[in-house]
Amino acid sequence: MSSANHPVLPEGAGYGVVVGIGLFFSAFMICLTAIQARYTDYSPRNTEEFSSASRSIKPGLIAAGIVSAWTWAATLLQSSAVAYKYGISGPWWYGAGATIQILLFAQLAAKLKLNAPYAHTWLEIVYLRWGRLAHLVLMFFGLATNVIVSSMLILGGSATVTALTGMSTIAACFLIPLGVAIYVVVGGMRATLLCDYTHTTVLFSIILTFIFTVYATSPKIGSPAKMHELLTAAAVSRPVSGNAHGSYITMRSKNGLIFGVINVVGNFATVFQDQAYWQRAIASKPASTVKAYLLGGLAWFAIPFAFATTLGLAAVALTGDPSMRKLTPADVSAGLPAAAAASALLGKAGASILLVLLFLAVTSASSAELIAVSSILTYDVYKRYINPHATEAQVLTVSHAMVAFFAFCMGIAGLIFFYIGISMGWLYTFMGVILGSAVVPIALCITWSRANKWGCLGGSIAGFFAGIIAWLVTTSALNAGVINVTTSGGDYEMLAGNLASIGVGGIIAVFASLIWPEDFNFETTRALNVKPRADADTKGATNIDEKADDKALEEEHGELRSLDGEEPFVVPDPDLDPVALDKAFRFAAWSSVVLTVIMLILVPLPLFFASTIFGVHGLTAWVVIGIIWCFCSAFTVVLYPLWESRVALVQIACGVVKDIFAKGSGKHVASTPPSGA
Repeated sequence: MSSANHPVLPEGAGYGVVVGIGLFFSAFMICLTAIQARYTDYSPRNTEEFSSASRSIKPGLIAAGIVSAWTWAATLLQSSAVAYKYGISGPWWYGAGATIQILLFAQLAAKLKLNAPYAHTWLEIVYLRWGRLAHLVLMFFGLATNVIVSSMLILGGSATVTALTGMSTIAACFLIPLGVAIYVVVGGMRATLLCDYTHTTVLFSIILTFIFTVYATSPKIGSPAKMHELLTAAAVSRPVSGNAHGSYITMRSKNGLIFGVINVVGNFATVFQDQAYWQRAIASKPASTVKAYLLGGLAWFAIPFAFATTLGLAAVALTGDPSMRKLTPADVSAGLPAAAAASALLGKAGASILLVLLFLAVTSASSAELIAVSSILTYDVYKRYINPHATEAQVLTVSHAMVAFFAFCMGIAGLIFFYIGISMGWLYTFMGVILGSAVVPIALCITWSRANKWGCLGGSIAGFFAGIIAWLVTTSALNAGVINVTTSGGDYEMLAGNLASIGVGGIIAVFASLIWPEDFNFETTRALNVKPRADADTKGATNIDEKADDKALEEEHGELRSLDGEEPFVVPDPDLDPVALDKAFRFAAWSSVVLTVIMLILVPLPLFFASTIFGVHGLTAWVVIGIIWCFCSAFTVVLYPLWESRVALVQIACGVVKDIFAKGSGKHVASTPPSGA
């Protein structure tokens, strides 16, 4: 083993980043939360503010939150690993295969605002529509999604920290979530989004640093032309199986295409079933929800595409360089090509920058998972089944406790997978096998009044078992009956399981709904958690969903009514105009479908079937497109949120100045309901 395989940084650097930077950001976010509470209308001591940021967030900050929540350890590490394995097709299929779900989710976000504008979780809608059994079954898929996503975050983060610094993997598994849990407990959803924005700003700065190092200043590469030369030489000495002429600079990659299909299926599950993305739809202003998701999805694409086209290809180009770590198949599965390339290019500085980048990505995505699981356990377990009449103080206490509880569970889950030999790469391709079956049923439940309860439940369960069976049978058939972690992680094995899971679940749900359609009235879910009229008798009326537990859900499709038997309490809200929201849904539908067709068909498939191998000019154009996209994304999620919040920033600055010159005079006194931040 060469010296390059030893940790580049001292062990103390790992603890310094994980503990030091983690606690720094915790303290920073706690200060921001205190400033928010003093100088604005919003206080995290309110349950609505804690779990949904008072449903007032503007599209720029939501877009930054989406980018941050969707930037996992895998976004940086696995995308670079598939670039290392398949060449330029890997970053495209990783980016496109995980962008379209955010774009298509814009439709669900629009329907959520139209059909259940005051919901805390998507599972509340399931309960009101289909009752307890459906609620529990789909809760299993929702929480399984959160556990798997969190495990990937911890596995990827701990593996890279250990590889770069030699830090104990066990310590990393538990210390990474620690600092995140602190600021989420204190600040709630708004603190999470502010942290997302901060992390995303630093993330783009570091990614652009690596891009210009590799393609402009590095003596080892320094230009797209030199990269082309090195990749061409690599194709001669280490040709890629299934690629046109074994080249790294072609979209004609059979295994890259297979990975793309697996990526699309698996990521549908981790978006449509992850409360973290519903949470951002819930927190957004109704009028701009669709805009936020379209901007966020397009901005996010630049991260895996540009990052992996940079460090993933650099890892290939530098193979054999004395400073380059020798990568084993296990290292590639663990997502280490990016770390190896960063160290080879910039030495300790590169390793340090990547360590910080990865830590920020892991912690920001972890914060999204913590607040998401806290909301499910609070509203769909505690308030639904344990204490339906919980006070606001009790709900807030449980929300805090659940954040801490799941932070501990994240460490345990990461540790379990580590000890049984499951890597981040294996888990990434496997997630669709057990999660994919519920994608279509959940989407139908939220959006389609004709969706059949039993068809959707049956599809979720049947697809789950079909996916596992197809995965295991294919593994056995292709590996002479040998089933273990290594054999079960192959491309064809995972492809079979992913397709069977989402296919069987979707087909059963759709056909059952067409044959035995329901006629559900979404007025029931629109009344969920609505505020009572100011002139109504407020005795017990502040919890419409509690009344639904006791009365309306005795009949599966009974309508929610107020305590005196009248129509549901509804507070007119100009932002919830049905005509405008329906128009937003139609815009989301055609725009997201058009973008999906472009990213999955019109761009990659002609290049695939033409077996085009890029020349110097072709690779240069490919790299330049990634750089331009990266800059546009940075403007969208870094500068645009500042412009949107200029009034609030001026208000806070004025309050701080007043407090400096006349102590106590700057505290904000609400005179009107908050209009957003």
